Amino acid sequence: MAHPGTLVLIMAAAVLAPVLAEAVTRLVRVPLVIFEIVLGIVIGPAVLGWAHPDRVVDTLSDLGLAMLIFLAGYEIEFAAVRGSTLRRATAAWLVSLAAGIGLGFLISGGAAYQAFVIGTALTSTALGTVLPILRDQGELRSRFGTVVSAFGAVGEFGPVVAMALLLSGRGPGESTVLLVAFAVITAGAVRWALRPRRAWFSRLVATTLHSSGQFAVRFVMLLLAGMLALAQAFGLDILLGAFAAGVLTRLVLHSASPAHGAEVFGKVEALGFGFLVPLFYVVTGIEFDLRALMHDPRAAALVPVFLLLFLLVRGGPVRLLAPPGLGPGDRRALTLFASTCLPLVVAITTIGVDQKVLGGDRAAALVGAAMVSVLVLPVLATRLRGGARRTEQASVSSAESEAW
Repeated sequence: MAHPGTLVLIMAAAVLAPVLAEAVTRLVRVPLVIFEIVLGIVIGPAVLGWAHPDRVVDTLSDLGLAMLIFLAGYEIEFAAVRGSTLRRATAAWLVSLAAGIGLGFLISGGAAYQAFVIGTALTSTALGTVLPILRDQGELRSRFGTVVSAFGAVGEFGPVVAMALLLSGRGPGESTVLLVAFAVITAGAVRWALRPRRAWFSRLVATTLHSSGQFAVRFVMLLLAGMLALAQAFGLDILLGAFAAGVLTRLVLHSASPAHGAEVFGKVEALGFGFLVPLFYVVTGIEFDLRALMHDPRAAALVPVFLLLFLLVRGGPVRLLAPPGLGPGDRRALTLFASTCLPLVVAITTIGVDQKVLGGDRAAALVGAAMVSVLVLPVLATRLRGGARRTEQASVSSAESEAW
């Protein structure tokens, strides 16, 4: 029986996390997610032993992960990331997957499923962590932000598809058929989402926006639940359905109620980042196997190794295939942003441990390295990007002076 105050402790940690993040901002910028995970470790069995998740908390945590991927899917503007940039991003991820699985075979000693788990985990990008940083800096709609969104989107979507194909426990042929069937239904839903909505739909969105009806928010939640159920019915990972639901929601809101779409999404975002997403991160900390790292020197030694592999396997191809025209500072910043990972590493290693193809020590090392990546890489990327912006501004000022 779980501790009755576990949910209260989790939400207390979620409230304390932004307070701590704001307090240290003057010294160093630390992503909020780090405080959420660390506070989860502190109140969890590894340290104080106050919080012990039960079935309800685990279900809410799963919803938090789904909401995180849903919000990432919503943030992506496919109209902006298509074309050459999207092709380069896809090629970079495929190279990363091949390299990751190859290294996975070496690390696992030839164990195929463990190699797939490790290799897929090495290819992900924490788009849900990176995009808020770019948005806070006003860079989300810039060319650099668009490039990061493209490479990050493939870094989110690619591993989800790979999990559906490689880690489902089915044969590749059956998994491919189910994935194609899901894609066909999703494409039909996209086509439906792009159609103009009837007048009553837009009117109902507007009239219930500030009432207890909240039709638009309820509709978005129905869309998310429906896509999660569809993915589960096809035996695919629910994250695939969450991502698709985010894309569909953006299309529906922009076509049905362009005047109120941003406000509706703000309400959904508040539910996500105000409750479900921080709950997922705190529970991740509670369930983090700190003892495996502290008492097993080999597992602890794997943390820097995996961090380096994130940079090489994920970041290396991104830097090589980055669009032309990006300066050296921007290319390095893009590499670091693309190598930042955590949510999907947690999801993939959880699947590996549940299927008994990945040991708890290696799972803890992967998650630990991903936590370090979230703590360190965005900070370095932001500084590199800041230097690149100052160089660009100096060049523009110099050109203007010469013109005068």
